[in-house]
This record gives sequence, C-alpha cells and structure tokens, in this order.
Amino acid sequence: MKRHCLALDLKDDDALIAKYEEYHTNVWSEVLDSLKNSGINHMEIYRVGNRLFMIIEVEDHFSFDRKAKLDAGNEKVQEWEVLMWNYQQALPFAKPGDKWLPMDKIFEFGAGA
Repeated sequence: MKRHCLALDLKDDDALIAKYEEYHTNVWSEVLDSLKNSGINHMEIYRVGNRLFMIIEVEDHFSFDRKAKLDAGNEKVQEWEVLMWNYQQALPFAKPGDKWLPMDKIFEFGAGA
C-alpha cells in the first residue's frame, strides 16, 4: 500500500470554511463509492487556517490519471467537485486547472523508516 499527501486551500472565509466542513460530515455515497472503486483504501483531510492537507492510502493499482478518468464519467462526482470548488481555491503556486497538489516527503522517523 502506498501513501500520498496532497494540499489545497479553502477560500479564506469563516462561513465558507464551516459549510465545507459541514459537507464533509456527510459526504455523498456516490463520492465515497468512487474513492473506493479507484483504489483508495483510506483518506483523511486536515485543516489549519484555510489550508487543507489530505492523506490517502491506495492500492498498488491506483493512479491519479485513472481516478480522473473514472471521475470524469461520474455525474455525481462531477456535481460534488463543482460544489466543492465554491469553497476551495488553488494554492498560490498551482498551475491553471490544478486543485489538490501532491506534497513531497522531506522527513520520516520511526520503525521501518
């Protein structure tokens, strides 16, 4: 199993951030199914200020390209993505069209590291 860490910003507005977090207390079942079907076994999202940090643990066959293709053909996932973009914004250094950006691991400590 492999782990990926990604980052994205929210719009810096307390009401929008609260609404975004509210949506994530009851994520649509179609979105959860798409995560599972793409090979994601576990996902966590953390927030500090308006910065989001996502950790995903994936199966060996997982690929971001494959997930993007599956998502593009899923009407409910596309609806969710459009809705979430009302609250999200690209990182300041993101290329046009980029949302969640992969992070580079720079340190690890612990057994097996």
